[in-house]
Amino acid sequence: MRKLILCLCLLIGSMAAKAQCGAVNDAIKPGETLSYELKFNWKFIWINAGWAKMTVNEATYKGMPCLRTDLESYTNKKIDFFFKMRDTLTCITTKDLVPVYFRKGAEEGKRYTVDEVNFSYRNGLCIVDQQRTLRGNTDKHHDEMEVCVYDMLSILLQARSYDPTDYKVGQKILFSMATGRAIEKQTLIYRGKENFKSENNVTYRCLVFSLVEYTAEGKEKEVITFYVTDDRNHLPVRLDMYLNFGSAKAFLTNIEGNRHPLTSIVEEGK
Repeated sequence: MRKLILCLCLLIGSMAAKAQCGAVNDAIKPGETLSYELKFNWKFIWINAGWAKMTVNEATYKGMPCLRTDLESYTNKKIDFFFKMRDTLTCITTKDLVPVYFRKGAEEGKRYTVDEVNFSYRNGLCIVDQQRTLRGNTDKHHDEMEVCVYDMLSILLQARSYDPTDYKVGQKILFSMATGRAIEKQTLIYRGKENFKSENNVTYRCLVFSLVEYTAEGKEKEVITFYVTDDRNHLPVRLDMYLNFGSAKAFLTNIEGNRHPLTSIVEEGK
């Protein structure tokens, strides 16, 4: 399920230097709410697994006007019998989308963890203090980086404001992300454009990306394929996840408070 949340946090160009850690917010306004339906594949049968909701609101943090983004992901009672998930994520960024704080509380199966990340900036460095708490034990890490570092949600806010016009099919997109335990380098590959027809019969023109891992032999292994609207909102509308035990999908079911018109809609069904 960590990869499910991670895939909402992609679409990013290469990052370097503190001066570029912020971005002009062109895609999101306070009050935006996105709702998703989760589905798992079990022995060739797709079953409804749960839901996710992401909201963006104004907030004040240490006296600064900021944006607060919350993401909740829950499995339903039928799925709870096999695997229970109750994840709540919160990130706080400045108005120009520089991350300052992140928290993830994750109840997954019988395991409950809390990840926290504090970001600060000094002398051109991105300073990351993060910790993970599991069963009462806390493991802390301190890093000072010459590149920008993001968390699972702030990377999404940044990426949605970027212009993908010049992306080329096969282009690799790199970034660094704090997970609560470490700073990991992530790789995306741009696959091109494709139309996607949602379950409510709305067809969107989408940009398609793949999150990949690399084997010991250097071969690419597809982890997630995801579709985002080809308009100024850059809304993730479909996520395909390839898991060890099968596959899972997430579908955008409701949009409220989008900043720009959904010009990516190709056709609206009845």
